[in-house]
Amino acid sequence: MKLTLNSAIVNEQLSGIRRFGALVASTPGAKPLTIGEPDLNSPEAAKAAAKAALDANDTHYPPGNGYPYLLQAISDFEAREHGLHYGTEEIIVTVGATEALFASLSTILNPGDEVIIPTPAFSLYESITRLCRGVPVLLPTEDHRFQIDPAELRAAITEKTKAIVLTSPNNPTGCIYTKDTLDAVHDILKDKPIFVLCDDVYRTLVYADGYRSFSAYQDMRDRIIVIQSFSKPYAMTGWRLGYLLADAPIRDRIQVFHQYCVTSVPAFVQPGCVAALESDTAPVVETFRRRRDYVYGRLTAMGLTVQEPEGAFYMFIDFRKYTNDSLAFCERMLKEALVGLVPGVYFQTEGFARLSYCYSDEDLRECMDRIERFIQSLG
Repeated sequence: MKLTLNSAIVNEQLSGIRRFGALVASTPGAKPLTIGEPDLNSPEAAKAAAKAALDANDTHYPPGNGYPYLLQAISDFEAREHGLHYGTEEIIVTVGATEALFASLSTILNPGDEVIIPTPAFSLYESITRLCRGVPVLLPTEDHRFQIDPAELRAAITEKTKAIVLTSPNNPTGCIYTKDTLDAVHDILKDKPIFVLCDDVYRTLVYADGYRSFSAYQDMRDRIIVIQSFSKPYAMTGWRLGYLLADAPIRDRIQVFHQYCVTSVPAFVQPGCVAALESDTAPVVETFRRRRDYVYGRLTAMGLTVQEPEGAFYMFIDFRKYTNDSLAFCERMLKEALVGLVPGVYFQTEGFARLSYCYSDEDLRECMDRIERFIQSLG
């Protein structure tokens, strides 16, 4: 008797980013610049609130979409900070942004539906799309300063296009979409039955003025799904908490997937989320701004090509003058310089590598020195 498995799972690979991270971790003396996780601790108020909830025995089933007080806190936060007005009936608290993305795509996709993914992009989007029996359609942006070219977007849209994923600030580039880009995308999509997933998990970590999310185009509210996370701005990666905002009829269907997938997020962590939303993230932003300025200055002084990030905590370095094989290049840098960067191929963009500056000042200085010596050795 031969057992068979879901072909979508059988054919999908584990994360290349994690595989390469494991290689770096197993290399003696190597310093990683691979992890997209703040090297900071969760807010003390958030930890205290979760501890108090445990002491109060808040360890039973909570409402599936989140406690009403947390949904209200998210609604108030989004209205106050981002000008987005979603009621508590339009919010779901999820197991990180990953579940929010999976629940959303599982809800809107039928087999064969296409999802446009501007690249470079976090590989999660492509994998989830395939697991949902959708078809990823990659839209390269590296030759347009990581902005979406309107003509190329129009050409990518077919009768099977169901959604587009917009990530700004972007992982892995740290770039944000300009108002001109967003206006052009809006003009193209406004009369089309295409969902827009706004992965805005880095929007709190923005260093440029005038940031704008596509979620601001509320004339398309019925097709916009906003994805958020507590992981990045509040250094709460291990809490595995996020949320989504969606027009009530769409949220009503997404909650079905959410309910049967995870039931709910844990009860006692939810007071911590409220405390996190009330915390001041300005010091965190300034820490990463300072690190960005240092790393960007060092890399450009080495003669490397990199676009200055306007948000998040990544840089996407262009190594195409040396090679288009990003995996081989990063393996060589790891072996010879003992520095780990993530190959661009894992973001569907060859010839680049992602550097994370979620590390201490001392580690960043040491890594920049090692990279500089390595680049000089290439001649």
